[in-house]
Amino acid sequence: MSVSVTLPRMMEIGGGAIARVPDMVRNLNASRVLLITDKTMVQFGYADKVQALLTQADIESRVYADTIPEPTASSVNEAVQIAKDGGFDCLVALGGGSAIDSAKAISILARFGGVMRDYKVPRIVNEEGLPIIAIPTTAGTGSEVTKFTVITDDATDEKMLCVGLGFSPTAAIVDYELTMTLPARITADTGIDALTHAIEAYVSRKASPFSDFNALEAMRLIAPNLRKVYHTGSDTNARESMMRGATLAGIAFSNASVALVHGMSRPIGAFFHVPHGLSNAMLLPSITAFSIEEAPERYAKCAIAMGLATESDPIDVANTRLVEELDAINQELNVPTLAEFGVSQDEFESVLETMIEQALASGSPSNNPRIPTPDEMKSLYRHLWS
Repeated sequence: MSVSVTLPRMMEIGGGAIARVPDMVRNLNASRVLLITDKTMVQFGYADKVQALLTQADIESRVYADTIPEPTASSVNEAVQIAKDGGFDCLVALGGGSAIDSAKAISILARFGGVMRDYKVPRIVNEEGLPIIAIPTTAGTGSEVTKFTVITDDATDEKMLCVGLGFSPTAAIVDYELTMTLPARITADTGIDALTHAIEAYVSRKASPFSDFNALEAMRLIAPNLRKVYHTGSDTNARESMMRGATLAGIAFSNASVALVHGMSRPIGAFFHVPHGLSNAMLLPSITAFSIEEAPERYAKCAIAMGLATESDPIDVANTRLVEELDAINQELNVPTLAEFGVSQDEFESVLETMIEQALASGSPSNNPRIPTPDEMKSLYRHLWS
């Protein structure tokens, strides 16, 4: 049986890789670059650094720094108009998953028009938008190598999952040095997001030997280094391992799909503005425990890859250690409950049915080893208060 694999056309990986931006632009036969980023990247000087590299290479560029966390359909409109009016032929996306996801939406809308809802699943978007060079500054989302973007509908608060080759970056620059200044909270949230990608890709019903290889290697890199980068952000070796692990996890889930954690996580972010990685972390232990009975061998392999068990350990022992470790990570990295995050339980209950509907509509829960009923999803959501 064959499997379809999607990857960027070009990738540059390693410390200092950002210096290759001009070469990648030239390789795309582009000459006018719109740099899609956020104000934090401007404050840290990273946007200026990229623009200086382009200027030195006689490549015209303009910075758009108004992307927002958890991008919405309306938040990308200004940049879409700038891209169209300015005749830009390449987008460079610099930042975390939100900046890269925004660039993916801008790429398609600038070339083909319409509104973001036109491009949500079940539509598969294989049209080729403006080429994107993705430069992640967090070790987490893997968006630099995926064919997905998530954009919130302002009118309904639905986090719309959009899928297809059209959303896959043309090129990616993976430079761990860009993560050295990340604060501990963002380091934790994005790191757990990457770990979730790897685990869900491995247990997904759409997994293949190709995605399995990348998912297991991602877990081997992330598991021993997640706590290190949280406590000691200056640990160069740990930062590099996390960055490589996050990219491999992105490759894994882009080619196997995520599952129930992500399906249930998106509505939490949409309704209560919980950062994506943090809402994944809130759900990961309980959904793993719920799902294990349908794929015990697969989850045991995750425990082995993470260094929690050996091949000689019984499967149930390995799986117990896995759930215990996921709980322990949340404790050590100070992942709050939804109540501790500040969400009112009455408000939560008022949108619970809608959250379940949106999670199911995304299609991600159907990739899970154990496919939940709506009542089971309700119970898993309510577990967030424990």
